[in-house]
Amino acid sequence: MHNIGNDIVDLNLAKTQSNWQRKGFLEKQFTQKEQDEILSSENPFLKVWLFWSMKEAAYKCYTQKFKERFFAPQKFECTIISKDKGMVVFEENTFYTESISNALYTSTIAREKKEETVIFSAVGLASTIDLDLKIKLAAETGVSYKGIEKRKTTIGAPLFYYKEELLTTSCSISHHGNYGAYAYNIGSKF
Repeated sequence: MHNIGNDIVDLNLAKTQSNWQRKGFLEKQFTQKEQDEILSSENPFLKVWLFWSMKEAAYKCYTQKFKERFFAPQKFECTIISKDKGMVVFEENTFYTESISNALYTSTIAREKKEETVIFSAVGLASTIDLDLKIKLAAETGVSYKGIEKRKTTIGAPLFYYKEELLTTSCSISHHGNYGAYAYNIGSKF
């Protein structure tokens, strides 16, 4: 099974709710390398939230694999590879990321392997993202979206079933402010 994780940051909400410039914030969340990159960036605000979404997406991928939850964002180190691709390293684990940033949000998907099965993903309104996911999943698997049920694993990761048949092998859903995002893999049967 190939685990995935995702995260989304509503940038307008982040501007009003999170003061990344307050004393100690960068030091608690980011490595020295990341702090240097943030502070030398043309837009430090956007770099903070890009790194944050990369770390969160990688963390969700890690927790699905190892079934443990914890808070240690500074231990996940981000590296930007290109405009939309990056890597996050935590201990011996490397996660490969793809990010989308615009004036409204920053969203990242993390995966364990550079090249792997197709991931279905989308960004939408926070209020409809679960329904959007079910409709997309129904279209991909040929079942009725009305019969699709979300169940959470012991660590809180969502999996989707139709009757008792598992549809997703890995799934991650994020909400922040006005936006929601999802990413999932479907089972080999589909």
